[in-house]
Amino acid sequence: MSNLFQNSRKKENPLALKLSPKSFDEFFGQEKIVGKNGILKNFILKDRIVSCIFYGPSGCGKTALAKIIVNFTQSDFLRLNAVTARIEDLRNTLNRAAQNSLVGKKSILFIDEIHRFNKMQQDGLLPALEEGIVTLIGTTTKNPFFSLIPPLRSRVLLFEFEKLSSIELQNILNTAMKKETISIDDCAQNYLINFANGDARRMLNLLEAAMIVDKSRNITIDSFEKLTGKQSILYDRDENYHYDVISAFIKSIRGSDPDSALYWLALMLEGGEDPLFIARRLIILASEDVGLADTLSLILAESAYNAVDRIGMPEARIILSHLTIYLSLQPKSNSSYKAIEKAAEYVKTHETLEVPSYLKSSHPAQKYYKYPHDYQYHFIKQKYLTEDIQFYEPDENPLGYEKLLKKRLDFFEQLRSKGKK
Repeated sequence: MSNLFQNSRKKENPLALKLSPKSFDEFFGQEKIVGKNGILKNFILKDRIVSCIFYGPSGCGKTALAKIIVNFTQSDFLRLNAVTARIEDLRNTLNRAAQNSLVGKKSILFIDEIHRFNKMQQDGLLPALEEGIVTLIGTTTKNPFFSLIPPLRSRVLLFEFEKLSSIELQNILNTAMKKETISIDDCAQNYLINFANGDARRMLNLLEAAMIVDKSRNITIDSFEKLTGKQSILYDRDENYHYDVISAFIKSIRGSDPDSALYWLALMLEGGEDPLFIARRLIILASEDVGLADTLSLILAESAYNAVDRIGMPEARIILSHLTIYLSLQPKSNSSYKAIEKAAEYVKTHETLEVPSYLKSSHPAQKYYKYPHDYQYHFIKQKYLTEDIQFYEPDENPLGYEKLLKKRLDFFEQLRSKGKK
């Protein structure tokens, strides 16, 4: 197969494609992966690349690095785009790799946007990877732990790419100015880099548009402002950033910081996030992080979800703001979360306990069951498990409503101790 990254109509190539790096000297960013001591760089230089998935935000160098691999490998380099590839295309490509294998030639299969492959297509890759017929390089903007099936993940190395820093974008911009023989004043350069927000392709696309519209080799900030008006909000509800932002939102509330939480909330809503997704996460937080310290929080969160569902945007943002501030400023407790985690771990690691005979729904020993409401405090010492286990452990100095719950727990423990005496 000819080099699929080459395009015979070079003069029509977009600027981002023309400036795509051909070697590591021209590649900026991802120091942890392909820097001086980067493990992936050693694999590439020795032409011993292993199956791997590159994942991270757009414009950070995933496909560019794949192109560099083309220049270092003696393998047959095969390419598919998961957006357009059918199961037949995958089958034909793997058949070619199998033919190469028969004559001792290695094959590298590059799949762009691999998260677009459905489960059947991902399953179709497994035999070829298992038998060493092909080495896979996949790129994706999605989190592979959500978008790829576990058997595929277990057969590849995962490399996370980070969005480019301002310095790295500046280096790419310097290369563009040199190769295209253009000048960009300092204000315009800063505008471009800020507009890119870590995405080199986005930066170069705007630069190219300005060059076309102004038909000039001297670029000023006016060239960009005419095209953009104001910077669009970079938020993609289907990509990794979606998970990062909701994580920052939840952690801000957990950390009792309402202003930070409101920033992340506004970013999600202005970026088009589903308000019901946010409301669902707040219900979970109300139980996991506020928990028994304020039992009203769960009720309020459930009520807010129903209100958001009925009202819709844009007014739903007020309801979500209300709930966000309230949850941020409540006392916090994760004791109920820790308790069920301990209980689940115990169930998974121990033999299943028998139900005491007097607790069974139908058993002669039922007559020995003691009905708590017949006793003082509606309590009577009685074993409800065949083992003594403690899962719920409130803090020594619990907050909010859990103070009262701890007093009750201690009271019942005292009654049990008296029963033992």
